[in-house]
Order: sequence, then structure tokens, then C-alpha cells
Amino acid sequence: MENEQSYVHDKITVNVGNTERILSAGLGAFLVFNNIGKPSLGKLLTGGYLLYRGATGHCPLYSLAGKDNLPDPVKNINIRTSFLVNKSRDEVYTFWRKLENMPLFMNHLETVKEMDSTRSHWKAKGPAGIGSIEWDAEIVKDEPGRLLGWSSLPGADVENAGKIDFHDAGLNQTKLDVVISYRPPLRNISAGIARLFTPGFEKMIRSDVENFKTYIENIDMPTKETEPGMMH
Repeated sequence: MENEQSYVHDKITVNVGNTERILSAGLGAFLVFNNIGKPSLGKLLTGGYLLYRGATGHCPLYSLAGKDNLPDPVKNINIRTSFLVNKSRDEVYTFWRKLENMPLFMNHLETVKEMDSTRSHWKAKGPAGIGSIEWDAEIVKDEPGRLLGWSSLPGADVENAGKIDFHDAGLNQTKLDVVISYRPPLRNISAGIARLFTPGFEKMIRSDVENFKTYIENIDMPTKETEPGMMH
């Protein structure tokens, strides 16, 4: 049975369980190996850190936090942001409601495919560029021009939910209030490893949401003869 209590061995505090050590070593080797030919200091440092955790069983971050045992389960991450867009409320809502438009401004998304009027399939890049993650989502609240709410369906790699409120903010201006809640990927593998990726994952999602303003203000909105998803 895995011993989850920390102990001292050769002056190194072992505070990482056996399962997490194996996973750390595997992910670390993957990052270092895939860094060959495509140098990335961030991936190299992360890979080296994970290899160190796997080889020694010691996590400096746990020690700095004063944690003698493995960390608590990963908690939900909540992102809240508000911003103004120089487009009318109906234009902004119409663009966002066409979910297949999302990869146009969200760099972490690879594809979004609408399966019917409320359900869709999402595919995104994994944290630190490791593979991809997929999930199905469903629109749970839709008030045209005012509110859009969604939630992932059971079995999702990333459990998530969110809503967007659209408000008039002047002539051809819209204020968006965005709330997104999610649990980081890899949570079912190891809470400790998932925590390593949480800050970067949160920053990536927040940045992509705010990219929407730049994108929509610099495109021509569709006319009646143009399909909503076909932007130029």
C-alpha cells in the first residue's frame, strides 16, 4: 500500500506518494523528449522538475507550503471577467451563440462541433502541450441577446460550466460579464500533478476569453446572405 506520509531519507524529505512519483517521471520524460528539436524553456524546466519529483520523491512546492502529506483534492477554479466590446449586443450574442466560432479567437481550442441545437463536442490542447482533451457540453440557458449558459456533460475530460451576460453599454457597445468554472485536467490521475498545471491553464483560458474583444472588433459581421459562422 502506498505510504502517503512524508519521511526523511538521506536528508531529502520524501513527500510524494509512489503513484504520483511514477506519473511525475513519465510526464517529465515526455516533456523533455518532445522538447528535442523544438526548444521550449518552459517545457524543459517543467519536465526537469517532474523528473526530479519522480526520482527523489521530494516536492519542493509541498515543502514550501508546509505540507507533510499529499495535497488535498484539486478545487474548482473560477474565472470572472468583464469587458466592453464595440459591437451591438445582438451582434455579439449572435457570434458567441455560434459555438463553432470559438476556435477563431480561443487559441487553446482545436475544434468545436455542434451536434444539435444545444449539444456540442469540444476538443482542446492539453496543458503544457501534452496531447488533447475532449468533452461534450450542453447549453442549459439561452435568452437571445441577454444570457448564455452552458455545462459539460458527464464523462468530460474537463468538467466545466459558465455563463455570459450581455448588456447594452451605449451606441454599438456591449458589456460582457463572463463567469467560467472548471476543474483542471489530469485531476483523475493525480491531484498533485494537476496543481502544477492549474496556473497556466487558468491564464490560458482567461487570455482566450479576452481575445474575443480584439477579434470581433476587427471583423465584418455577417449579412443576411452570409452564414453566421463564416467570418472574414
